[in-house]
Amino acid sequence: MSNSEMNDRVFYSTVVLEHIVPSQNRAIFRKWHTTLIHSAKRHQGFLRADSPSPLHCLDGVVKWYSIVHFDTPNHLNVWLNSRDRATIVESGQKIFQNYKFKSFTTGLEGWFSTHAGQERSSLGTPPWKQVMSVVLGLYPLVMIQSKLIPNLSFLQSWSPAFVTLMSNFIVSSLLTWIVMPQITQALHFWLQPAFRLSDRKTNLLGSAIVLAALGLMVSVFQHF
Repeated sequence: MSNSEMNDRVFYSTVVLEHIVPSQNRAIFRKWHTTLIHSAKRHQGFLRADSPSPLHCLDGVVKWYSIVHFDTPNHLNVWLNSRDRATIVESGQKIFQNYKFKSFTTGLEGWFSTHAGQERSSLGTPPWKQVMSVVLGLYPLVMIQSKLIPNLSFLQSWSPAFVTLMSNFIVSSLLTWIVMPQITQALHFWLQPAFRLSDRKTNLLGSAIVLAALGLMVSVFQHF
């Protein structure tokens, strides 16, 4: 069994949901919430769902909290990104006023995690590792852009402001959908979430790989 699989078994993967419900919708919300939890139960890796007592607020709303546990981050993410959960959440928009979502041990932040709307993951990769990884992906793209664009004759008639805008779109798209997924996959052993304390050897190895790759690219680009 790999270290990643062992870590996934040690740490629960949990999502905390807060729904703000008008007091008059309490009964219909209970029924909707039951449907949501049944959806989670149908997915592999579901452990349990906890429902603390709702909080009755002075402004005529009730805050409902749900804590859903899965056995691994992957299984939790499958449910969070499933079509049936999305359909159920959409059907509840007329029942509750708003909702907040906070997940733990579900992945990495930014390029290192997934999020949509008000849904956010936390406890991601330490910031210094995120910076090093992004620089690793961004540096070659910026260098290639700086070498390539001045040699494209058809761009000479375009305004510098427009060329810069278009090049930023291209670089950002390549970074987000092509480069960073490759980097996070290759450095998965090093880009562990902050709650998983990497040993010194792993931190040194990952850092050495990134620095060596950056040094090699600097050497290559200096000759072009």
